[in-house]
Amino acid sequence: MKNSELDSPVDAVITWVDGEDKKHKEKIYHYAPKTKQKQKDFSSRYAQTNEILYCVHSILKHAGFVRNIFIVTDNQIPKFLIDEKSNKYKKIKVVDHTEIFDDNKSLLPVFNSRSIETKIHHIPGLAEHFIYFNDDMILLRPVSKSDFFLDNLPVLRGKWKPFKENILYKKLHFKKKVNQAGHVYAQEKSAKILGFQKLFKFHHTPHPMRISTIKLFFSNHNELEELNSSFKFRSPEQFLIQGIANHLEIKNGNCHVLNNYQMVHFRSYNKPIFWLKFKLNYFCNKKDRLFLNIQDLDLCPSSKQTYLIAWLNKRYQL
Repeated sequence: MKNSELDSPVDAVITWVDGEDKKHKEKIYHYAPKTKQKQKDFSSRYAQTNEILYCVHSILKHAGFVRNIFIVTDNQIPKFLIDEKSNKYKKIKVVDHTEIFDDNKSLLPVFNSRSIETKIHHIPGLAEHFIYFNDDMILLRPVSKSDFFLDNLPVLRGKWKPFKENILYKKLHFKKKVNQAGHVYAQEKSAKILGFQKLFKFHHTPHPMRISTIKLFFSNHNELEELNSSFKFRSPEQFLIQGIANHLEIKNGNCHVLNNYQMVHFRSYNKPIFWLKFKLNYFCNKKDRLFLNIQDLDLCPSSKQTYLIAWLNKRYQL
């Protein structure tokens, strides 16, 4: 039987913060312990180089089926929305943290994407089927609902991996790193909560999710919602709600699984500029690559950053 495309609405959700905003900086440093402020990636975690502009424009250009684009933020509005006087961004709705922390407002403020992600299913008016984006996730080409949902079920992109503690050559480092709030360790925690013996590892791609799946989990683990959303800054004790949703859908047989991330990923900018140009102009034009993830653009050397931003502006007609 042929898989059918979803006929109900799909929304997009983007979590975003303007870490350059003076008031927000003051708020962060008021709450952050001195030990946290000294960590190498502390400032970079909140820095942004207007990546959200490209994220939003890629959705508008390549995912016309998206009904609403919810931008979840802390008493901020992206500058391009403030400056725009036309009707170009009519799909966009800005959602403040106070709206999703409803009964847990005492936990605010939080400066931690994992805490915020735990609460996104509380967005007022959010569709049952939604796609979760970080602000540095960009669509490279036209996509359809069926790239994210088939037969009403999410299409999950990932690869099965053993837990790091079970990989011989990583055992020596495991005890040290397990106390860090790493991305993979948070995914592993999600898998372990649901009784898995290995990890379905996802990457930095847009993530299809269902509200009912998240609500089902928290109805059986009510205390975990408040606990996971209570950390102002990242903690090794936290899990990823995307990981919970993935493993729960897999456990219940309610998903389609792809072992291809279909993405182009930038994280390090140490290689020469010709490699960056090649990666952008070759890999991003391959038809099977749907997503571009540009991490830590603020850390990119100026000459490479200038080229990358010019490439994005041209591609998204900005």
